[in-house]
Amino acid sequence: MDILVTGTVLGGTYALIALGLTLQYGVARIMNLANGENLVLACFTTFWLFSTYAVSPLLGIAIIAPAAFALNWLIYRFAMRPLVERAKNRGQLEVDSILATFGLMFIFQGVMLLAFGGGYYTYNFLNTPVEILGANYGLNRLVTLAAAAIIALALWLFLYFTRYGTAIRAVAVDPVAAGLVAIDVPRASAFAFALGGAVTAAAGSMLSTFYTFNASMGVIFTMKALIIVIMGGVGDVRGAVLAALLLGIAETAVATLVDPGLTLAATYALFIIVLLFRPQGIFGRSPA
Repeated sequence: MDILVTGTVLGGTYALIALGLTLQYGVARIMNLANGENLVLACFTTFWLFSTYAVSPLLGIAIIAPAAFALNWLIYRFAMRPLVERAKNRGQLEVDSILATFGLMFIFQGVMLLAFGGGYYTYNFLNTPVEILGANYGLNRLVTLAAAAIIALALWLFLYFTRYGTAIRAVAVDPVAAGLVAIDVPRASAFAFALGGAVTAAAGSMLSTFYTFNASMGVIFTMKALIIVIMGGVGDVRGAVLAALLLGIAETAVATLVDPGLTLAATYALFIIVLLFRPQGIFGRSPA
């Protein structure tokens, strides 16, 4: 039971990170290697707001997520949009975006190292035990799980039950066909990229409440988000959430029952298994 609860909490946080990359890659066609740095920047911002101005991380999301939306919209508008316009095909766009965001990753890292140094940071927020079925769990972890569930549900309702959400999903499926039915593809792509950044930043705000972080750890979260997106099926919200929960539970089980040093190995083992038996992802469609 302890593994299931702890793994679900970790998986819920992973889900938000992966949902951000799902929007950016699945809709905007941008493979954002700086996604993890966006998350770590949100961790530092949450820490700064809490330690300097006593702003609760829960309230901080209302500040950080819109700021991340604006930042990612600017990044898309001035750094990614020129790549989209000059790309002759999707393959070229993916290569160009990988190279561009690889450089962006180091820019973010350099700024955070300059501002906060290379040390590890943590802070005490709702770090009180809550008993569930005879076992104690940190209240901050349970609050994080609840916040992740609310954000993921809100994103799902937006994508599947609103007119603009349907337009964004249409762009993810076929941007050319979406343009033929009067959908503003560049605007939808920019919105999806910015929204993905905001969701990732929200995940960073909640992760910082129980996770020790530093300026150089963003690449780990980027790789895990990429694995989750591929496991779940590129562009599929349901698949990203399920894959994230599976990954969180698998990592927790290995850390508890075997060795904490093997959690990364468990991540890649699960990834390889999915690629072998379901290469299109859990909810992905087989090519015709």
